[in-house]
Amino acid sequence: MEDGSINLPPGFFFSPTDEELVLHFLFCKASLIPCHPNIIPELHSSHLDPWELNGKALFSGNQYYFFSKVNENRTTENGYWKEIGMTEPILSTVDKKVGMKKYLVFHIGEAPQDTETNWVMQEYHICSSGFDMASYRSARRRRKHDQSWSKWVLCRVYEKRRCEEGVKCYSDDEDENGSELSWLDEFYLRLDDDLEEIGMSS
Repeated sequence: MEDGSINLPPGFFFSPTDEELVLHFLFCKASLIPCHPNIIPELHSSHLDPWELNGKALFSGNQYYFFSKVNENRTTENGYWKEIGMTEPILSTVDKKVGMKKYLVFHIGEAPQDTETNWVMQEYHICSSGFDMASYRSARRRRKHDQSWSKWVLCRVYEKRRCEEGVKCYSDDEDENGSELSWLDEFYLRLDDDLEEIGMSS
């Protein structure tokens, strides 16, 4: 981190579930509970285009992570983040709703003359009804006048791959069961495709 970039130590890979992002990171940020190690930085989504996140946001795999303020202006110098109307509930292991995830796509230029890009943002919000709010309000680390509970979101940004022509896809690299593919799985899938092409051409 000497060059100011946010990176994990060699051998570590940051790959949390949606539930872990809400309960172990976003909740700590919103409730003022220290998170150790505090590896996710705080950024203004309106100050940076998605391709400028490198070295500023936490980078792992092909994804960038950072905290931002709720309802912050989503317009950058070169474009804006547009909600696409997709919202997914985030459930705990006991099927209790603890948050929700919104999808946004980055557009270059101004509407209606804008251009949609492959950059996608997943915006994580806390669902306060999923927590025992009374116990957390009385926590020593939470100031009585503090209103930060609803001020923060956790953002995950990535550049999606091209889907079939004419078909839009906004989820990150996932298999049919919804779990993320590792780079090794992707390598073997590509290898299978290459072998099939070789067999068809011979």
